[in-house]
Amino acid sequence: MTRIIAGDARGLRLEVPGSGTRPTSDRVRESLFGALESADAVSGARVLDLYAGSGALGLEALSRGAASADLVERSRPAAAVVRRNAAAVAKSLSGAAARVHESAVLPFLKRADGQWDLVFTDPPYDLDDVAMTADLVALAPLLSQDAVVVVERARRSTPPDVSAAGLEVFREKAYGDTAVWWAQPVAASQSR
Repeated sequence: MTRIIAGDARGLRLEVPGSGTRPTSDRVRESLFGALESADAVSGARVLDLYAGSGALGLEALSRGAASADLVERSRPAAAVVRRNAAAVAKSLSGAAARVHESAVLPFLKRADGQWDLVFTDPPYDLDDVAMTADLVALAPLLSQDAVVVVERARRSTPPDVSAAGLEVFREKAYGDTAVWWAQPVAASQSR
């Protein structure tokens, strides 16, 4: 069972696509969001959730006070689940907007014109390093100056090549088989 852990939609159960996705566990989301909130990275943030799956990461951010969330999911059945989850979460929120984009990640990023403060990228564990790097490079010009990018991959994966996108890792944590890297634009890290 996947649910919203905290905030205005706390306790709301989220539907999970039948196959082809790997929802971030409640334990990982709880730890991740605790750290993000202590870094003041959630409240008022414009959030982008790539490889959204059920939408749990982006919707958790909305529940906790993010201003908006764009959820990108290529699979038609999974995108339908994300839409239903976003509609359920919206009933608990006042004013925060979730937009679901049924698209592959790279084409979405190449045509996007938004600017995001908090980005989650949780690709399938079998996404190769070249594709991961291409996503990050396409994402870089769409980030706000002090954006936080959270990359979730299998612990056995090579770390993401964030430097190719002008980002640098400032935090890394492993949770069982899952590894999470936090990155930010190089200019933001120099001002910290």
